[in-house]
Amino acid sequence: MAYEISIKNRTAKIDLLNRVGSKALIAVDDHKYDLDIVEVEKGVYSILYNGQSYNVELIRGESSKKYVVNTFAKTFNVEVIDAESKYISNRNQGLEVEGANHILSPMPGKIVKIPVKVGDLVTTGQTLVVVEAMKMQSEFKATGDKIVQAILVKEGDTVDSHQLMIKLENVEAAE
Repeated sequence: MAYEISIKNRTAKIDLLNRVGSKALIAVDDHKYDLDIVEVEKGVYSILYNGQSYNVELIRGESSKKYVVNTFAKTFNVEVIDAESKYISNRNQGLEVEGANHILSPMPGKIVKIPVKVGDLVTTGQTLVVVEAMKMQSEFKATGDKIVQAILVKEGDTVDSHQLMIKLENVEAAE
C-alpha cells in the first residue's frame, strides 16, 4: 500500500512493503527501513529502528488526512496524500487554470455532458462541462462572464489528466 506524505515543503512516497505483527518493512522514497512498530496507547507509537527507540504521537487534525505529529523534540504538520486528495488537488488546479480561460480535466475521466456551445456567452457559476472520474461527476463552472471560444471534446469522449477541454475568452476581450 503506497501513500504520499506531505511534511512542510517536502512530499515523500511511503510504501508499506511487508508487515508481520509489529515488524514492518517500509520504503520512504527510495530508502528501505526495517521497523518494529508498537502502539503503546491510542495514537502513541514506539518505533525501533537500528537499535534506537523513537516515540511518535499522532493527533488527528482538521480532517482524517491531516495530523499533528509529535516526537521528543519536534512537532510536524503532516498530510496524507491519497487518490482522493490528489483528485481534489487536481480538481482545484483545474479551477485555477479555468481563471486563465482554459478548462482542463483534473484527471482521466469521461465527458458526460457539455451544456454549452461555441459562441455562447456564459456567466459566473454556469456549468460548462461535466466529467466523470472515479465514479464521481464533477461540474466545471465559469468563474466569470466569458464567451466559449472552443470546445475540444465531445460527450462520451475519454480525457486524460490535464487535457484541455474548453477555451474561453473574456467578454471585454471579445468586444
